[in-house]
Amino acid sequence: MNKYIVLKNRPKGKPSLNDFETKETEKPQPGEGDILLKALYVSVDPYLRGRMRDQKSYIPPFKLDEPIESMVVAEVEDSKNKNFSKGDFVSGMLDWKEYQVSDGKGLNKIKKNNAALSAFLGILGLTGITAYLGLEKIGKLKEGETLLVSGAAGAVGSIVGQIGKIKGCKVVGIAGSDEKIKKITEDFQFDEGINYKAAENIQEEIKKACPNGVDVYFDNVGGEILDAAVLNMNKFGRVINCGAISIYNAEEQPTGLRLEPFLFKNSIIMQGFTVRDYAEDFQPAIRQLSEWLKEDKLRYEETIVEGFEEIPQAFLDLFEGKNKGKMVVKV
Repeated sequence: MNKYIVLKNRPKGKPSLNDFETKETEKPQPGEGDILLKALYVSVDPYLRGRMRDQKSYIPPFKLDEPIESMVVAEVEDSKNKNFSKGDFVSGMLDWKEYQVSDGKGLNKIKKNNAALSAFLGILGLTGITAYLGLEKIGKLKEGETLLVSGAAGAVGSIVGQIGKIKGCKVVGIAGSDEKIKKITEDFQFDEGINYKAAENIQEEIKKACPNGVDVYFDNVGGEILDAAVLNMNKFGRVINCGAISIYNAEEQPTGLRLEPFLFKNSIIMQGFTVRDYAEDFQPAIRQLSEWLKEDKLRYEETIVEGFEEIPQAFLDLFEGKNKGKMVVKV
């Protein structure tokens, strides 16, 4: 039999296990031109929460009672496609299924000897590409500038900070525990860290950690931390809006500080960033990340949960900050 996971309900506020359901069907067989894929690693990411709403976005919403999809690393178990052989490893946007049939379109072959297979969902996958291209396309970092990163101990944030150090910048990270601050400063070489949960005034804490102001802010959380960061931005600062996990589960549209005066007063650029808009740049990004990884200039951390049926819980754990680095499920 073949297990798969569907979206049972559209969550209201914070998702729960009741919003997912694991089902079974017969194991599929490939037709002419197809390949049979066996899932090995499944990526869970905060942005999936947005696809659980029935509303227009940059990517279609999930349909009820149909399989959820995310990035998956899989092995080709059987092939009737000339471009793939049994035993090949691939990554791509695939369903939450133990086995599935594909025509091969949209899949990328990966070489196991380059790095651990799970890395192709993290530092050598969309996670690393997001960090790299966000800084390249919007951040445009210059040596000597100050880079501020929220969600700094997370999958994207930890890579962003390390790239900032490679570029010769001062890097300050914001995270939600003293343990995570220790992690980013000791393991990922951030210059300083701010525990926002312990901060009485996050704006003042940013000011202390960034006495010369902030030139580039890589935002993974939105909300009050975004407001505080903008208030500390320098002239011609750049804000990369990559995520807003602090408000993903809000049932009503949150309100906050009006940022417009601060944006035009300091000629600040603030731009939403969706990595799929830069698909033509993926391969150069992967090559650069691979080179830095081989040179030991980049480190990465994963939280690996074992068991196909644990995928929903691993996703929910993202909103509790239980992951260190990239959250991956080993099927």
